[in-house]
Amino acid sequence: MANLRVVNIGAIVSGDIDAPLAEGDMVVVRDGTIAYVGDEAAAPPAVDGETTIDAAGATLIPGLIDNHVHPVIGDFSPRQRILDFIESCLHGGVTSMISAGEPHVPGRPKDRAGTKALAILAAKAFANARPAGVKVIAGAVILEHGLTEADFDEMAEAGVELVGEIGLSSVCTPEEAGPMVRWAQARGMRVAMHTGGVSIPGSNAIRAELVCAIRPDVASHVNGGPTRLPLDDVARILRETDAFVEIVQCGNTLAAQEVAQLVAKEGHERRLILGTDMPSGTGVIPLGMLRTISWVAALSGVAPERAVAMATGNTARLHHLNRGLVAPGREADLVIIDAPIGSAASTALQTLATGDTPAVSAVIVDGVVKVGTSRNTPPGQRTITVPGFAGGGH
Repeated sequence: MANLRVVNIGAIVSGDIDAPLAEGDMVVVRDGTIAYVGDEAAAPPAVDGETTIDAAGATLIPGLIDNHVHPVIGDFSPRQRILDFIESCLHGGVTSMISAGEPHVPGRPKDRAGTKALAILAAKAFANARPAGVKVIAGAVILEHGLTEADFDEMAEAGVELVGEIGLSSVCTPEEAGPMVRWAQARGMRVAMHTGGVSIPGSNAIRAELVCAIRPDVASHVNGGPTRLPLDDVARILRETDAFVEIVQCGNTLAAQEVAQLVAKEGHERRLILGTDMPSGTGVIPLGMLRTISWVAALSGVAPERAVAMATGNTARLHHLNRGLVAPGREADLVIIDAPIGSAASTALQTLATGDTPAVSAVIVDGVVKVGTSRNTPPGQRTITVPGFAGGGH
């Protein structure tokens, strides 16, 4: 496992929405885990073989966690017939992805045995292989007729942690989906539920009344997937359930603004999470997470460091992940971002506040540098020194 230190950090965004900025200018990683966050003067000594990154005053954030993707197997999307989209998202600062279901599998089985088999296969395949290093939690079972409580025992034992968006199949009534949701939640699975209009053939339009009756853990893409949920419905979900609400890139921009403003006004910032909902009819958007953060910050008046927390620490808390925070003991999934060359902003946080997309200067997974200069963003204003990567982060 990797030993690493990042020095000369201009700002550390913690990922904790209750304390979104951490003090200090250095992060030290030991064996892939964050060991120290603070001032360089008090840092532990270097060890043999340690890598040092000079951030040159740029901003460090946790690796972004995309709460809404639709993978299949490996780094391929049959929906858009595209290869390596997960690797491309790594260049946009994404180090973890959460599946909302694998509905784009050609010939997706809809019988009891097949839907279980697909969930188990996807969960095990992505547990064994990380595309480009990205941590993908997949195998989100899509509820189908005939599933029993014993089936949820079998899936949980096999490593299935998620229930895909309720509404992607015909099982979406409180009478049929409700018991399955309770079985899943009793086994520690997190349950997502489609909201808004129909997204793909075979899916269903879902309003707040149904969400409140079924009580999932996540009300997915309330700003549209692709059609938005009425804002009054979002308010009802926040008021009558404990579900997280999700804003996605492949949705309605105006609704994203209004939902973020509502969440902030009502004091529910800890329940807002971000995703992309890709691959979708809208496409594959490698910078989708950074763009969604900038939507929330620039359009809704949410402080950019708090918007980052909605894409990192909030999602980690929902899924019980030991990442998403820049804090000792957490997995060292980190991203160095900066104001891009040509921007009127001078820092990454200012860049987000203006609605622009920051430069990605380095992406680190478990303390290992995976990206030295993003292929998908302009270079940053600062010259970041990343050993082993020509040109560093500039």
